[in-house]
Amino acid sequence: MKSYSIQEINEVINGVIYGTTSQCITATEQLEKATTSEISFIGNKKYEKYWESSKASVAVVNEDISIEPGENRAFIKVKNADLAMSQILALFAPPAPLFHSQIHKTAVIDETAVIGEGARIGAGCYIGPKVEIGANTTVYPNVTILDESTVGKNTIIWSGAVIRERCHIGNDCIIHPNATIGADGFGFRPCSEKGLVKIPQIGNVIIGNGVEIGANTCVDRGKFSSTVLGDGCKIDNLVQIGHNSKLGKFCIMAGNSGLAGSVTLGNGVIIGGSASIKDHTTIGDGAIVGAGSGVVGDIPAGKTMLGYPAVEARDALKQWAILKRMVCDSKK
Repeated sequence: MKSYSIQEINEVINGVIYGTTSQCITATEQLEKATTSEISFIGNKKYEKYWESSKASVAVVNEDISIEPGENRAFIKVKNADLAMSQILALFAPPAPLFHSQIHKTAVIDETAVIGEGARIGAGCYIGPKVEIGANTTVYPNVTILDESTVGKNTIIWSGAVIRERCHIGNDCIIHPNATIGADGFGFRPCSEKGLVKIPQIGNVIIGNGVEIGANTCVDRGKFSSTVLGDGCKIDNLVQIGHNSKLGKFCIMAGNSGLAGSVTLGNGVIIGGSASIKDHTTIGDGAIVGAGSGVVGDIPAGKTMLGYPAVEARDALKQWAILKRMVCDSKK
């Protein structure tokens, strides 16, 4: 079991210790469930009220905290408790699943594939012709990587993921279980003789460096050219990214959100959970789309949008307030 003193933990996060405790810390936990050997955190002043009843001996807190730690308890004050806690969680993280060999004997690897130094490939994987996998990349069991795809260095691909042909994934990425990269885009056209005719999807997907893609998320290949995800994008579980969409750097998409085809996101765009974006829409740098919203037109940079159809947040709130008054008045 891992165990750290408060001083050893503070060496990692570089905060300021208030109070004293001799208790060794063996795990992390939320305030309400923590025991005396666990460290917790207070990232917002509204959670201060839970500290007195918590059994945690140590909490990582923001600098603006207004309570005292108490007897044989301590705070580590930092500028951003959430970021500091991420470092502490890394300290206590359990080891990754074991590989008893670099390449499992049941993995099927085409003779033309190139596997980088230190790469690990688990049981039941299929690595197709002319695939290139970078150094120190980990491919967990039952992953499929099809012809002419490339995966960069230090990337992790979890079990069940499928990387279809000619798709390219950068360095330091994480692809979570059952994600699908490069499935056909949703392209059909009505035909009087055949009903719906499938439009061939002959493009690919290009994913930058430091991108994380959640479980069961689908990134469709382009009809022609590429669907592109820029460096540092973070995509949640159960997200749909339509064909030929292009995401700038450091975009965030929360669970159950979706982009139709040919959507363009600028840098640093945030898409809330269950939001949907119409095809051929452009959303400018730093814009935010609230959860459950439906975007049907272009959004300028820096705007925050809410509602269905989405309008500027302040206008949406005014509309909802007026509607609420109307409903209340009708009941009188």
